[in-house]
Amino acid sequence: MPRPKRDIPITSDDDANRLLVDNPFALLLGMLLDQQVPMEWAFRGPALLRDRLGGTLDARALAALSPEEVEARFKEKPALHRFPGSMAKRAHALAQHVVDHYDGDASKIWKGAPDATTVLERLRALPGYGDEKAKILLAILGKRLGVAPKGWEQAAGPFGDTTPRSVADVDSSSSLARVREWKRAQKARGKSKAD
Repeated sequence: MPRPKRDIPITSDDDANRLLVDNPFALLLGMLLDQQVPMEWAFRGPALLRDRLGGTLDARALAALSPEEVEARFKEKPALHRFPGSMAKRAHALAQHVVDHYDGDASKIWKGAPDATTVLERLRALPGYGDEKAKILLAILGKRLGVAPKGWEQAAGPFGDTTPRSVADVDSSSSLARVREWKRAQKARGKSKAD
């Protein structure tokens, strides 16, 4: 597979998209928020939170806030998620996990990992992440950023293939439309995006 262009053009905001590439914690947070809201809304959330935190988005700074302070930032208009209270708690727990296990540096989850299976295990252990979310983020690391260890395609399961099934497959507005159409078709057939 050719080396991917380092971008995640999921939102209509170039600054929000760039943050996802430049800030590993922003990427983790965007993936956390990617449930029960449109992908663009979820992945724009880290940039909005950064702005509400005074211009920086850092796991240590977020973990240092009280859960109530994080919730207040999530609930400011426009809300960062359809369920700002519960997602704020998950975001705070995610930040604390990154501080406790990776010294505040989210990129340590994949940098220097011996293999893709290890990265997948580390992603699954993140608060608010399950198997599917972990596999999709592993696919983003491989397809969009080119930083996943060898073997990521197999470890990511169906999200490592070429079917346009998740945010990992979005490289333009037209590919976003293809992912949406594929998901609609899967839902109509009673299947999930992992099928």
